[in-house]
Amino acid sequence: MGARDTALNVLIACRRDGAWANGVLKEYCRTDGLDTREAALSARLCYGVLQNRGKLDFYLKQLLTGKSRNLHPVVRDILHLGLYQIYEMDRIPDSAAVNEAVRQAKTHCRRLTWASGLVNGVLRNAVRTRGTLQEPEALADKYSHPQNLLNLLTAYVGPHRLEAMLQANNEAVPVVIQVNTLKTSAEVLIKALEEEGVSAQKHGWMPDCLVLSGTGNLEHSDCFQKGLFYVQDAAAKLSVACADLPENADVLDCCAAPGGKSFAAAIAMGGKGQITACDIYPHKINLIASGAERLGITNLQAQLQDAGVFCPQWENAMDAVLADVPCSGYGIIRKKPDIRYKDPDTMQQLPALQSQILSNQARYVKPGGVLIYSTCTLVRSENEGVVEKFLAKNPDFFTEPLPLPDCFPRNTTGMLTLVPGEYDTDGFFICRLRRKA
Repeated sequence: MGARDTALNVLIACRRDGAWANGVLKEYCRTDGLDTREAALSARLCYGVLQNRGKLDFYLKQLLTGKSRNLHPVVRDILHLGLYQIYEMDRIPDSAAVNEAVRQAKTHCRRLTWASGLVNGVLRNAVRTRGTLQEPEALADKYSHPQNLLNLLTAYVGPHRLEAMLQANNEAVPVVIQVNTLKTSAEVLIKALEEEGVSAQKHGWMPDCLVLSGTGNLEHSDCFQKGLFYVQDAAAKLSVACADLPENADVLDCCAAPGGKSFAAAIAMGGKGQITACDIYPHKINLIASGAERLGITNLQAQLQDAGVFCPQWENAMDAVLADVPCSGYGIIRKKPDIRYKDPDTMQQLPALQSQILSNQARYVKPGGVLIYSTCTLVRSENEGVVEKFLAKNPDFFTEPLPLPDCFPRNTTGMLTLVPGEYDTDGFFICRLRRKA
């Protein structure tokens, strides 16, 4: 099984079963026995097609003699892979892209005797007419975001910010890591990574944050194995920084997996205080615990607990609560490109769940304590809407200005939405709430 076949099977699973590409891709690369190079190619193909599916369909309509909507789904997946290689990948010969796609059609569409001939004809036509086809102008086609999602995002970010965000969603995602200052410094880690052949630069505005290139599999890095860093976007770390945690604080991270915010909190407190990191899945609890052990964090306890279910022993016990709640994920489309194809109507129930979690977590905050509410989405109903409803029902809480780096405008509302394309981060919402003393 090669990289192209693995990518095709992932695309089929995403389309047919509603699977998430990142999880299925890891599983298929492992079961298909792909080496590092082949796995990287499979990931590039899979994510590239998902990021450009609308644009590829726009080209297909010009390349096909019949109606593109009548294409068999697997044939369309094969054509998408072939077109992506021809139009977007410079290092793959056109002949290899065409021949491999024809082979896939013969292998995966045996009952469709016409499939291999159609794939061969369309892709050879794509090579022959490259540079002469009409380019998409509509944003839905140009950036491969369904129109219903565009309508939703435009309503929040506004038309003047929309295209920069869509472009950012389709760009390669940089690898961002946080320095474990319990063990090392940014300067020392940069030198150690360079000795491993990894280039590291300091992040533009987040202290002890590095942007990497030439990484390969980071888990094989000696620096990673020694616990000198963990992977986390600057936006997620900013949400913890906005809690402004004192040393010796009791902190609860209620939706903690995979543990990045808990790790950031532990490091921010210099390894002092106590952090309780919770999740509802046992395997994720193990993931958090093993991550803390690798980083040498000893003031963290990973615990199985549903964020929406009240835990009496925590009532009024926490100096700070971090509530990074489940959400629609529209701020991390650049990392999970298939989010854009999920039906927005299936997200309608999320504000109710988010409100339940926020209200429950508020019960754990000491008088005078801090509650950070955050999501990785851009939708008002999941962000400001949830906070406003919470404040209306909980007069003992109020928003407090966010302590932000100097590159940000002065914050007065206690709420901030980071939009992709503006601060080199994921899309993220942060709200700082204080309980009256």
